[in-house]
Amino acid sequence: MNTQHKISRRDLIKIPAIAAIPAIVPSSVFGAAAPSNRITVGMIGMGRQARNVNIKPFLYSKDAKVVAVCDVDSWRLDNAKKQVDGIYKNKDCMATGDWREIVARDDIDAIMNSTSDQWHVPISLAAVRKGKHVSCVKPLTLSIAEGRELADAVKKAGVTFRTDSECRSNGYMQKTANLVRNGYIGKIKRIEVTVPTGDKAGGKADEMSVPKELNYDMWLGPAPKKPYTVDRVHKPKSYGRPGWMRCRDTCEGMITNWGTHMIDVAQMAHGTDRTGPVEIEGKGVYPKPGSGIWGVLLSFEVNYKFADGVEMKYTTGKGASLRIEGEDGWIFAPWIGVRSQMTASDRKILRLKLKDTDKKVPHRQDKEDFLYGIKNKAETMADAEVGHRTCSICQLGHISIQTGRKLKWNPDTEKFVDNKEADAMLTRSYRDPWNLNIKIG
Repeated sequence: MNTQHKISRRDLIKIPAIAAIPAIVPSSVFGAAAPSNRITVGMIGMGRQARNVNIKPFLYSKDAKVVAVCDVDSWRLDNAKKQVDGIYKNKDCMATGDWREIVARDDIDAIMNSTSDQWHVPISLAAVRKGKHVSCVKPLTLSIAEGRELADAVKKAGVTFRTDSECRSNGYMQKTANLVRNGYIGKIKRIEVTVPTGDKAGGKADEMSVPKELNYDMWLGPAPKKPYTVDRVHKPKSYGRPGWMRCRDTCEGMITNWGTHMIDVAQMAHGTDRTGPVEIEGKGVYPKPGSGIWGVLLSFEVNYKFADGVEMKYTTGKGASLRIEGEDGWIFAPWIGVRSQMTASDRKILRLKLKDTDKKVPHRQDKEDFLYGIKNKAETMADAEVGHRTCSICQLGHISIQTGRKLKWNPDTEKFVDNKEADAMLTRSYRDPWNLNIKIG
């Protein structure tokens, strides 16, 4: 690709959506008729979420082209390259075990970050600072402080960012948000969020030989150095649910993993997705000492209060669901693993038609939303600020559980009110040389 061609394509992608440019760019511009003008995407992390969910919409999009894949597991990396080359009928896809090589490429416009949680912010930050558009899987962060740094960096760079969650695109969630935001159940009084009880104790601690296909040190990255065991990472040559999702060094468990799906929608419906609660009180159950390396919460209940008086209960239970109660009725919206039927205090509420004057939440699928944001220089349905605030609510609950105290929170300063012990939990340490200031190029 010559320099003149590359610049014209990248400039086209960054043009603001103004009157002279249609809100949706014709497929003749970004589609098969002009393949060199597609948004070029680098995939970082090729585990089960990337392989099964994240890469396919890009591969089959007329607006995008996957040009590079990265994974520290060479078996997964080889499979990813074969997947991409098989779709495009060529051998051009770059395959690397070092994500920095993808971020350093000037001809890559966007990054899909599907890594384990300890890598979400360091990689996303480095990409944003290089001017890349980024979509990062949830939960966005492992600490509230790093989430603030990421959100600020995205704003400064002026790039498109999307917190990758399919939940906002779900029909029940969209309908609930539209009805609630437009006052069809009256002023909100109470919100109830339920996520699955899915984590368990266990995980073998005995040190094992590192599989030859895995660069374990690079996989750990900023996480503390600990001996390799399969239950700390993922099973070799497999795309099953990985053990790292139950290890506190690399994930906070269901409280953020599923919470950032469901609380995201609660925040959207409440209109508070760029702020947070003012009071938090939680309790939870951890695995017993000595039961294994998996240490995330087994169950929990957290109660929040917002500045407008709305209360929110967040708990583990059966499946994933959202219940919002207003002064004039309530709506119950299931998502996964619970009653499949959306219900309300009066079935008439669900049959209501939105008025033309009602404000409707955007209705796009997750990867479509990301590409739309890049093409139109528009906010995504859940940008870095929204993703940070949603994850923060989950983390505030976790901090309250760990301290065993009811906490007061200032969502403007993002500090606790007179609680130094809790404030100390807003940050997280990083293993050298990995931190939030990784230089690329």
